[in-house]
Amino acid sequence: MRKIFQQELEEIGDDLHQLGLLVSTAVNKAAQSLKSADLDLAQQVIVGDREIDELEEKIESAGITMLALQQPVATDLRVVVAALRMSATLERMGDLARHVAFAARGAYPNHVASGALFETLSAMADSASSLVSKLVRLMEDHDLDLVAEISNEDNELDALLRDVFDLLIRQQVDANRQQVVDAVLLSRFLERLGDHSFSAAKRVAYLVTGDLDASALIDDPELSMD
Repeated sequence: MRKIFQQELEEIGDDLHQLGLLVSTAVNKAAQSLKSADLDLAQQVIVGDREIDELEEKIESAGITMLALQQPVATDLRVVVAALRMSATLERMGDLARHVAFAARGAYPNHVASGALFETLSAMADSASSLVSKLVRLMEDHDLDLVAEISNEDNELDALLRDVFDLLIRQQVDANRQQVVDAVLLSRFLERLGDHSFSAAKRVAYLVTGDLDASALIDDPELSMD
């Protein structure tokens, strides 16, 4: 029975890693579609979101079954519960990538914005893509130094969000109503990708260390699991 449980746990881990790769690819394609007004890439993200949803549903079903039938305790319980939470977070990140792709498709053949506003949104897209890539590396290597890097880059993404709103509030950009709406929504979608990356990174740190206060191990006072 124990051997079967470990096999099922490994399968969940493999599926979770695959989910992370799918989400990273989706975010990268969404970022590129936003920056280059690439309709094909945007459509790939939108269509591909179904695969992300199906894999998340598979992980959730397997995890709930294990909790119900195996009744794991201690470390095993921590791993299953953390995997369920991470899969849900990754699925939401896939949804956010799809939202970005929708905006890029809606603006086609034009870009979603121009000038300083477009440059700032492009920087946010690059940062979001980088964050998700680092999260996947963390899932693969369990290098806790990446958690602090993700935290720092998430803070930079927050600053870029403030820059977007500063540009809009001060009316320092030449944008029509639709472009203003797109900029507000896109900046929020991209900022949330950073938040979710950081949340998932903390979850990985918890899985690796078993310590709810992972900040003590990675020298970052902001990394609380609360």
